[in-house]
Amino acid sequence: MAVVAVLWRIWRSRNWVVFEGKQFGVPVLLRQFHQQVEEWVHLPVESVSRSVPPLPRTSGSALADAVVCQWDGATSHRTHSAGGFVLFNSTGDVLFVQGIQFPGVQDPAVVELLALREAILRCVGHGVEVVRFEGDAKAVIDKINQADARDSRMGAVLQEVIQYFVAHPGFSIRFVGRRNNRVAHLVARKALTLYPATSRFFDFQAWLNSRM
Repeated sequence: MAVVAVLWRIWRSRNWVVFEGKQFGVPVLLRQFHQQVEEWVHLPVESVSRSVPPLPRTSGSALADAVVCQWDGATSHRTHSAGGFVLFNSTGDVLFVQGIQFPGVQDPAVVELLALREAILRCVGHGVEVVRFEGDAKAVIDKINQADARDSRMGAVLQEVIQYFVAHPGFSIRFVGRRNNRVAHLVARKALTLYPATSRFFDFQAWLNSRM
């Protein structure tokens, strides 16, 4: 746990430096490490042991033409932000829901990109090959559709996301208004309210079912 916590905090701190321009020394990193271990130690055992349900593989199936992934980001006025994404099948049934926290990231465009990247990684990791991504961050979506990675604010994350779309011809992305992206917005806001507790083991699927 200690090794994973150290690597996790180094990665998070790297993101703060790259995307937020923050500077801090080793004492701050050590304090964050101890807080992370303390948080993980007090996670309920049943939550830690619960496995995440796999997504259906879509290659060669009718579902391959119909998977929709809506995503959104949410920011706080303090020190953190969060994102959320929801995968639907052709009949509008929810396949998977996830919320993610991004401590230290405050730029809304970067938060949107990080949430989208998490959604992409989830799809890629489970063999979902044909997906239409929908979000309400028009400036971000326009950049991706134009394959324009020239943006000092969004930097390497924008370039990485564009590369995913180039490498996966079955992926497409389009703009939808906030009203049509409300489910992902709810998930992102819920992940935001869970801070500073980790959202990794929160059952977003059950929570969303209780809201719909």
